[in-house]
Amino acid sequence: MEKSIKASALNYGLYLGATLVLVTVLSYAINLELLTKWWLGIILFLVILVFGIVSTARSKGLLKGFISFKEAFSSYFITIAVGFVISTLVSIVLFNVIDPEASEILKENVMESSRQMMENFGAPQSEIDKAMLQMEGENQFAMSNQLKSVAFQLVFYSIIGLIVALAMKRNDPNAA
Repeated sequence: MEKSIKASALNYGLYLGATLVLVTVLSYAINLELLTKWWLGIILFLVILVFGIVSTARSKGLLKGFISFKEAFSSYFITIAVGFVISTLVSIVLFNVIDPEASEILKENVMESSRQMMENFGAPQSEIDKAMLQMEGENQFAMSNQLKSVAFQLVFYSIIGLIVALAMKRNDPNAA
């Protein structure tokens, strides 16, 4: 039975990865600036969360309504991890191999958005200049930065996954 839970979580991870890749590729093809919009980030956060929760619920269903905390968390985590790895690999190829200029355009857009946000919050010009200088020296699409980003996202979503697993777990009262 454990194998079918992992297979189910893996499938949901593949679907999540395909969804994230589709959003990235469509945004790249339609309007690169979409990838810097805050509302797209919120939508993707919700999509990722839904995939993780649905995967956990599906695993619970496969186990006839009873799932341990470990099984629930594993189902959630496998889904999220597989989705992120697929999405990250495609982003690395797209922005480092296929079209490195697109990463520079995105960097400029992110810098301008950050500048505007800092100005709107009343940040001192010296802090804005310092932040812009730091951003100028970074390549957020470099492989090392992409891998760091995946690690931080996995930690963040794992915390949510612990809560989901706690809410979904249901022990079989007839089990020894």
